[in-house]
Amino acid sequence: MNKEIQSYNNGLSKADKAICDLLSKEIGKNIPDAEDKIYHRHPVWFIDENPIVGYCKLKDCIRLLFWSGQSFDEPGLQPEGSFKAAEARYKDVLEVNVQDLKSWLEKSKKIQWDYKNIVKRKGVLERLM
Repeated sequence: MNKEIQSYNNGLSKADKAICDLLSKEIGKNIPDAEDKIYHRHPVWFIDENPIVGYCKLKDCIRLLFWSGQSFDEPGLQPEGSFKAAEARYKDVLEVNVQDLKSWLEKSKKIQWDYKNIVKRKGVLERLM
């Protein structure tokens, strides 16, 4: 695991760290070729410089975010924001359904919107895959 991401996880409460350790382990295992780094102060994984998945600590939970998640057509993900992102929120590591997570991660590799160039396109997203 990326040392910066491990440091992020280590800075959390025991319960939140357990969630984030599981998420980072599964993300790394299921999209091993993705670049992982701290992006806007949170762990994010990229494919060809395009953000795919990440997580962050909110006030009362951990939010797992898929930038193209609204296009996955999967239960368990809720729309987030005004673009194509979708999220799942966790308060306990036992809430993380690893089979659902694997399915979402598989779709994140195949279904992508071009967030890398969203500024250049003045807020217009184009489908990559």
